Amino acid sequence: MSISVFDLFKVGIGPSSSHTVGPMRAAHTFVRALERDGLLSRAGHVRAELFGSLGATGHGHGSVRAVLLGLEGHTPETVDPALAGPAVARVEETGLLRLLDKQPVPFTLDAGVVLHRDKRLDFHSNAMTFEARDTDGAALSRRTYYSVGGGFVLDEDEAHGPRLVPDRTPVRYPFTTADELLAHTRATGLPISDIMLANELSWRGEEGVRAGLLHIWSVMRECVRAGCDAQGTLPGGLKVRRRAAALKEKLDAAQHTAETDSLYAMEWVTLYALAVNEENAAGGRVVTAPTNGAAGIVPAVLHYAERFLRGADADAVVRFLLTAGAVGVLFKENASISGAEVGCQGEVGSACSMAAAGLAEVLGGTPEQVENAAEIGIEHNLGLTCDPVGGLVQIPCIERNAVAALKAITAARMAVHGDGRHHVSLDKAIKTMRETGADMKDKYKETARGGLALNVVEC
Repeated sequence: MSISVFDLFKVGIGPSSSHTVGPMRAAHTFVRALERDGLLSRAGHVRAELFGSLGATGHGHGSVRAVLLGLEGHTPETVDPALAGPAVARVEETGLLRLLDKQPVPFTLDAGVVLHRDKRLDFHSNAMTFEARDTDGAALSRRTYYSVGGGFVLDEDEAHGPRLVPDRTPVRYPFTTADELLAHTRATGLPISDIMLANELSWRGEEGVRAGLLHIWSVMRECVRAGCDAQGTLPGGLKVRRRAAALKEKLDAAQHTAETDSLYAMEWVTLYALAVNEENAAGGRVVTAPTNGAAGIVPAVLHYAERFLRGADADAVVRFLLTAGAVGVLFKENASISGAEVGCQGEVGSACSMAAAGLAEVLGGTPEQVENAAEIGIEHNLGLTCDPVGGLVQIPCIERNAVAALKAITAARMAVHGDGRHHVSLDKAIKTMRETGADMKDKYKETARGGLALNVVEC
C-alpha cells in the first residue's frame, strides 16, 4: 500500500476527522454509488446508523450534521462551513433531504441518523451503516463504512484487507518502517524530505507536489488568521471561551519585550495552536494533520519556524511537510491515528512526532536526528487518553494541542543538539503506542465516558 503526504494533510472542516470528515465522506460515497448504479432516482427513504465512538459522541463531534451534508452531495474538501447550520435547519424545517442535491426524500434527524451509543461493530469502533429504500420500502442498497482516523474511510470490502487506503501505486523508495526509511537515506545520501518527494512523484509532478503543499500551508495560515479574529464562545453546552484573539492582542502589544522575554516565541506557538483548534471546535475549515483533533500542532510549529528561524522560506515549508508526512506514514502503517482506536496518543502523539521531525529537518538535522526527534515526540505522549468533556473537541483537546506543539519544538531542538544515537527507536515507540492503545480501556478512547470527561461532569 502507498500513502501520500496528501492523504495525511487534507482540507476539511471541524471538529473531527474521524467523526466529521469521515462520516461526510462515507455518506457522499454511498449516494454516489446509488447514482452510479442507477438507483438514486428510485430512492424514497435513506437512513444512517452510527456505532461505537461515532454513536457515543455523534452530536458533539458534528457527525449528524456531517452525514446530512454528505448525503446532500457535499465533500469535506469543498463544503462551505457556513452552510452547515443553514442546511441542518432547512432539513429540520421542511422534513426533506435532497440526495446529491437531486433526489428529495423525507428525512428527520432523529429517524434519519440513528446513534447506537452502546453498540459497536467488530472491525472498528467508528462504524456507520447507510441504507436506501424505495417508496414502497423495498431495499435498494445497504453499505457499511469505517472511519479509521484522519478522514480515511474504508468500506466493508476494504475492511477485510489491509487497513489502509487501497492504493498500490509503486513508489521509488518504498518503506513501512523508520529503519527502512533511514536505510534509503544512507544508500542515497538524501534527506528524508527528498525521499518522500521522490515517492510523491509517483502521483504528480514536482511542481504539483510543491503547489499542493503550499496550498495546504495557505489553508493552515488562513485557519490561524480566522482563529485569531474570532471571539465569543464555542458551540456546545460547555460555553468554552475563545482565547486566541485576546492572546494575540496581548502579544502584539508586548512586541517591544521580545528581546528580553526568552519565552516570547513560545507564547506565539501557543497562540497558533489555540487559534487552529478553536476554529476546529467551531466547525471551521482546517487541515487534518494528521487528524482534526490534533490539527493545531503541525501548523503551530511550522508558524514558529517561519517566524522565528532564519531562512525558513517556502522551500523550508515544503521540506517540513514532506518530512512530517513521512513520519505520519509510519504511524498510519504500523499503529493508528484514530483516537477511538488507540486514544489521543494516536492523534496528538502522532502529530507531535510529525511536527518534531519536520522542524528537525528544517533545523538542518541529519536523518538520524530527525528520526530521534520523531521518537522523542511520540515517546512522551504514550498512554495519552482521549476523553473529551461532553463529547466536544474542546476540553482538553484545544490546550493539549498547544502543549504538544511546545513539546515538539523541544523534541526537535533536543535531537539536533545530539548526534542521532538514542536507546529507543521510532519503530519501537510506535509499536509500543499500538500495544498501549490495545490495552487501553474503551472508555478512554473517544467515548466521553471516562477520565476527565466523567469527572468534570460529576463536578
